[in-house]
Amino acid sequence: MSTVDKMLVKGIRSFSPENKHVITFFKPLTLIVGPNGAGKTTIIECLKLSCTGELPPNSRSGHSFIHDPKVAGETETKGQIKLRFKTAAGKDVVCIRSFQLTQKASKMEFKAIESVLQTINPHTGEKVCLSYRCADMDREIPALMGVSKAILDNFGILSPSYTKALEAIKKLHKEQAQEIKTYKLKLENLQTLKDAAYKLRENIAQDQEKSEFLKAQIKELERNIEGIENKILHAETTLKELRKLQDQISTRTTARSTLYKLQQTQYAALAEENEDTDEELKEWQMKFEERIALLETKISKLEREMNDEETKSSLLLQTINDTTREIGKLQAEADAHMSLRHERDSTIQRIFTKYNLGSLPDAPFSNDVALNLTNRTKTRLLDVEKELQDKKKSNEMELKFLWERYVMANARCSEVESQKQAKSETKLGISKRMKEKSNERDLADRELSNLNLSHIDERERSFVRTVPCFLQIEVERKTLLLGEKDYEATISQKRTEMFSLDQKIKALYREKDILASDSEDRVKLDMKKEEFESCKRKQKKLQNGRIQRKNQRSLKKEYDDLNSKTLEAEKEVKLVQMKIQDAKSHILKLQKDVDAKRRFLDSKLQALIQPPADIGSFTKVLLEAMEKKDVQKSKYNIADGMRQMFDPFERVARAHHICPCCERPFSPEEEDEFVKKQRVKSASSAEHMKLLAVESSNADTHFHQLDKLRMIYEEYVKLGKEAIPLAEKNLKELTEDLSQKSQAFDDLIGVLAHVKTEKDAVEVLLQPVETIDRLWQEMENLKPQIEDLEYKLDSRGQGVRSMEEIQLQLNSLQSKRESLSADVENLREEQKFLNADLSSIQMRWHALREEKLKASSILHKVKKADEDLVLLAEENAQVDLDEKHLAEALVPLIKEKEKLLQDHANLKLKLEREYDEQAESKRSFQQDIEMLMTLSSRIKEYLDSKKVEKLKDMQEKHTLFESQLQKCETKKQEISADLNKSKELLRNQDQLKRNIDDNLNYRKTKAEVDELTSEIESLEEKVLNIGSMSSLEADLKRHLQEKERLLSELNRCHGTLSVYQSNISKYKLDLKQAQYNDIDRRYFNHLIQLKTTEMANKDLDRYYSALDKALMRFHTMKMEEINMIIKELWQQTYRGQDIDYISIHSDSEGAGTRSYSYRVLMQTGDAELEMRGRCSAGQKVLASLIIRLALAETFCLNCGILALDEPTTNLDGPNAESLAAALLRIMEDRKGQENFQLIVITHDERFAQLIGQRQHAEKYYRVTKDEL
Repeated sequence: MSTVDKMLVKGIRSFSPENKHVITFFKPLTLIVGPNGAGKTTIIECLKLSCTGELPPNSRSGHSFIHDPKVAGETETKGQIKLRFKTAAGKDVVCIRSFQLTQKASKMEFKAIESVLQTINPHTGEKVCLSYRCADMDREIPALMGVSKAILDNFGILSPSYTKALEAIKKLHKEQAQEIKTYKLKLENLQTLKDAAYKLRENIAQDQEKSEFLKAQIKELERNIEGIENKILHAETTLKELRKLQDQISTRTTARSTLYKLQQTQYAALAEENEDTDEELKEWQMKFEERIALLETKISKLEREMNDEETKSSLLLQTINDTTREIGKLQAEADAHMSLRHERDSTIQRIFTKYNLGSLPDAPFSNDVALNLTNRTKTRLLDVEKELQDKKKSNEMELKFLWERYVMANARCSEVESQKQAKSETKLGISKRMKEKSNERDLADRELSNLNLSHIDERERSFVRTVPCFLQIEVERKTLLLGEKDYEATISQKRTEMFSLDQKIKALYREKDILASDSEDRVKLDMKKEEFESCKRKQKKLQNGRIQRKNQRSLKKEYDDLNSKTLEAEKEVKLVQMKIQDAKSHILKLQKDVDAKRRFLDSKLQALIQPPADIGSFTKVLLEAMEKKDVQKSKYNIADGMRQMFDPFERVARAHHICPCCERPFSPEEEDEFVKKQRVKSASSAEHMKLLAVESSNADTHFHQLDKLRMIYEEYVKLGKEAIPLAEKNLKELTEDLSQKSQAFDDLIGVLAHVKTEKDAVEVLLQPVETIDRLWQEMENLKPQIEDLEYKLDSRGQGVRSMEEIQLQLNSLQSKRESLSADVENLREEQKFLNADLSSIQMRWHALREEKLKASSILHKVKKADEDLVLLAEENAQVDLDEKHLAEALVPLIKEKEKLLQDHANLKLKLEREYDEQAESKRSFQQDIEMLMTLSSRIKEYLDSKKVEKLKDMQEKHTLFESQLQKCETKKQEISADLNKSKELLRNQDQLKRNIDDNLNYRKTKAEVDELTSEIESLEEKVLNIGSMSSLEADLKRHLQEKERLLSELNRCHGTLSVYQSNISKYKLDLKQAQYNDIDRRYFNHLIQLKTTEMANKDLDRYYSALDKALMRFHTMKMEEINMIIKELWQQTYRGQDIDYISIHSDSEGAGTRSYSYRVLMQTGDAELEMRGRCSAGQKVLASLIIRLALAETFCLNCGILALDEPTTNLDGPNAESLAAALLRIMEDRKGQENFQLIVITHDERFAQLIGQRQHAEKYYRVTKDEL
């Protein structure tokens, strides 16, 4: 049985994210009372969200469910709901859901940041997390609580899904039918695969049989081909040999023909056929060869000599040409050297003239003189570069000085601006605080206006008139009375007395048996005792009496008048005291302001002036600072004017080489000395100006800081001389008024005390003193007589009491015991009554006290807010004044900063222009010197290369080479004549040698022709022996055709065999595929599955039909039960006479379906009418509540949570009371159910009192805005 125990809410809707609100759900009733908008419904929404995970309707996807960040003044708020409940198994589980709402730039973003379901391990006591995901929690919580999600969605409204089983069966039937279709398709596919596998196995067997036949045929063909190949090989060998012989014959025949033609040609070419023998011809051939060899050797020697002379001649000619070119080149360089020397001399003259470097010797210059002059120009260039660097440093110092002044001014300006910004921010903060205080005061005023102060005072006064003292005194009196009476001790004492009385009664019974008496003494004793008791009663009566006199009334009236006057005088005194307190606080505030301003001025003066000056000398210090500022400014202007003369003087001296003052021409040394002195003075003046600028800036800053304090000083003087004396005067007047009123008040107090004393004295004198004294004397006389009689009776041993006295005492003791017993009971009742009376008075006193304290606190808030507003207004005025001073001080600082920045820019432009001019002059001078150095280096390079001596040597060599060339030409002519003679002799000897060679060649060719003829005849004989070529070729062709036929047949068999083998491999590979694995077993298994599934589906059809009929009967039975409960609740609750009862009618929406259309009908007599459109709003609310209760009574046995939110909406008083009675009956009926919990939310106090009885709810929750 599941129940909910506690729930923590934080940051949800109106519940603050800073505070945790915990609600404990009681059994059987949890009552939540509060006004509209206090957050009651939020509690039910949080409970529903914790269990189901569903956000409330119209929460805009959670944006309006979480506490708004804008209300909290944050960009992000977090909400958390923590629910602790017991599962159906009685196990404690905690559900935690956390959310976050973030304010983006243009929208809100809602996010669930944590969802945790925790329980406690019973063995270890540690927390165990069951789930973290929202979807898991939304499924787990209904399962843990043992209910469906529909119950949790409505918290007690149950619409059970009896058709879920039918839907599941129908869904399962549909799935099974789909599976049957799938099984049939798979079975058809398996049948196809099974047939394909059988066909593949049959094809493999057929192809293997054909392959074996082809293999035998291939072996027979291979044997036949081998025999044919042997025959072809023999025929080819014979043909090859025959062709070789024919080729040899053909080759030799061709060679013979060629040699024969050569023989004929040689014979025709013979000039003369020599008849000598071959040996003789060879001998003549050798002699001619030796002679020719000698001639050739001589000719080659002469040709070599001729070539050597030609080579030598060409070399000499080349050398002469090279020498001529080198001489021309050296001559041109000599001419260029002379030109460079002339250009160098003119450059030196121009530089010395342009830059005033002194006098020059006459041109042309020697190399030493030119070198000396060049060094002088270089020295001058170094001086110019040094001057340029000095000028650059001076310019940088001046710019740095001006920039430092600008930075200081900018820093002062930034400081003032930051102070002004701080004052503005302070002003905004003060304005915001003033607005908050004003809002706080207005809120307090509204709260004060809502409170009826006159009604509270009237209630207090009326209560004072009714009761002799204030409520507080009455409470204290009742408490004191209850403590004084000490009922427990009294009851215990009376019980002790009852015990002692029992003992005395027993003793009296014993005394009664042995008692003997003297009647006379006893009669006297009785009379004396009676007389004594009579006197005692009279005395008591006189003491308890009250005497009303006319004087007593007049004194009481006079006392009341004086008392009222005294109260009025006391009020006036208190009023004057309040005014004096206000005046003192005002003076104290003024004194604090004066002290604060004095401390501020003292601290500023101590920081600004050394040695520190008194605040009274502030005016004198301000005048001195102003004078010092003017003096420093004047000194700086004078120094600046002097510094501005140095640069023009230097430029005039450098440009015109004269003195700027007297216009006297300067020599180079005088000009350098003058410029040097000017630069030294400029540098020293720059340092001096820098010091003067710092001093002037410090003086200016000092003056401005003192000037800012001037307004504060004036306010300080005004407060000390005007405001404080005026306030002290007002205080003095109020003090005098107070003394007068206090004197009058003291007089009234004295008169009042005197009247009271007289009143008390009169009351005392009114008592009957004489009668009391007389009765007292009589009682004193009777006491000894009674004692004597008692002693006398005791001495006789008979006792002092008679039998009747003993009996009377016995009766009195018994009655006393009975009265004591009754007193004990009365004391208990009285104690109970006093406790109840004390509780009632305490409640009334606390209520009145809370109202007065609330009004007092609101008045204190208003007064405090007014005081804070006055202080903030004064502080705001002070901040405005400071901001104004800062703005006034900022204007001259900005102007000074802008002026310094402009001066820095102008000086920078001026110095850059001067520096650029000087740098340009230096660059021109440097270029001239570089040109001179270039010319000098080229001249020096020419001289160092010694090309003058080289030119003379080359001219001498050129003459020598020309003489050698003439000798070579003469020798060439001699060698040429000798060479021509030797060549002519060689041509004559060569003709004779060729004739001998031709005869020898002719004879050799003729011998070779005869040898070839004999070899041809031998080869022709071998061909005839072998046979005919055509017959051999015919046999070979026939063998080859047979071989081709056999090979074709063999290839055809091999191809057919490979096809069969590839088919077998392919079929085997196909059989190895996964689809054919265990195809027969798979086909059989699928067939079994198909048949069993079809049988199961038929069983589901039968089960579906039976369950459908049972559910229809269950629906009819439950509807009858619900309508019976609705009728009973309606007749018990509804107080009208127009509707007897209501019921729910269900109509089926279509044949064969389980969908129903539900209607609520009202029964009036014999007529049935639909409630829709025919009943009032209150009847609708009552009908919905009764239907909900009936559904809960019928279906919510496992889930005992029933939540009602504002159940009395639109209900009149009687119907609300009837509803309360019905809920009480339900709680009474289900009080034995452990998990029953009724949660009621209402703002109807009467309804809450009706259902919130002590036996059902000892406490309840009262909800206010952001408070539980």
